[in-house]
Amino acid sequence: MATYAIGDIQGCYDSLMELLEVVGFEASRDRLWLVGDLVNRGSQSLAVLRYVAGLGPRAVTVLGNHDIHLLMVASGMTRKRGGDTFDDVLEAPDRDELLGWLRRQPLLHAEDRHVMVHAGVLPQWTLSEAIALARETEARLAGPGYLDFFAQLYGNDPVAWQPSLIGHARARFVVNAFTRMRLVDSAGNLDFSHKGSLERAPAGLVPWFDSPLRSRIEPQILFGHWSALGLVERRGVLGIDTGCVWGRQLTACRLEDGKRFSIDCVVQSPMEAD
Repeated sequence: MATYAIGDIQGCYDSLMELLEVVGFEASRDRLWLVGDLVNRGSQSLAVLRYVAGLGPRAVTVLGNHDIHLLMVASGMTRKRGGDTFDDVLEAPDRDELLGWLRRQPLLHAEDRHVMVHAGVLPQWTLSEAIALARETEARLAGPGYLDFFAQLYGNDPVAWQPSLIGHARARFVVNAFTRMRLVDSAGNLDFSHKGSLERAPAGLVPWFDSPLRSRIEPQILFGHWSALGLVERRGVLGIDTGCVWGRQLTACRLEDGKRFSIDCVVQSPMEAD
């Protein structure tokens, strides 16, 4: 049995199938870990959702910001954006089943020597804190009152973490950290002003994984979300969003031995990543 962690797919079903063929994935024995953003920008979001959901326990995925955006649009809490390409999901006869499945996916998955999130883990959080915050927020996303939460979900505030945060503000911060974070300031506050290369990052901001405030988390953190960086490897972290939807590559890492696999992708979208 092998476990393959795969970067942001974003509706690139054909590329996913090609990569799985390259690694020799067998659903009867192997597992997939997916770092989120299954949908949007690419043209085959419905096919990706159906395939991943159909794998049942053989696939583990965490929620990405594009997955949450699809759920927000489907629930009527926000409008589609110009670059959104998930009409195939919204118009599918099995949309409710697929969206219900997506809404029940975690923000963080921890197992053995690895932790998987979409964007990152706030530098100040220990692993136990991150897991606890993920679980309490997942309960809001998956629970019967999710529409009330969705109505308050979008927004950049608060940017500073305080354990005393409560209610929607607390949950919004947790979702933003796990699904949108890239840069933080010297105090570990979230900053959403930049999503390009590190060379062009504003002064005084650093990637969350380079923050001197980072708690020591023994398991390796797997993440995606930041395609402008490509493959990222730092102390205890591995970033595997290599920009498939932008015509670059789709990357997998076999967790048992760390071996990497990549395939070249065709351009799926002219829009800027977010």
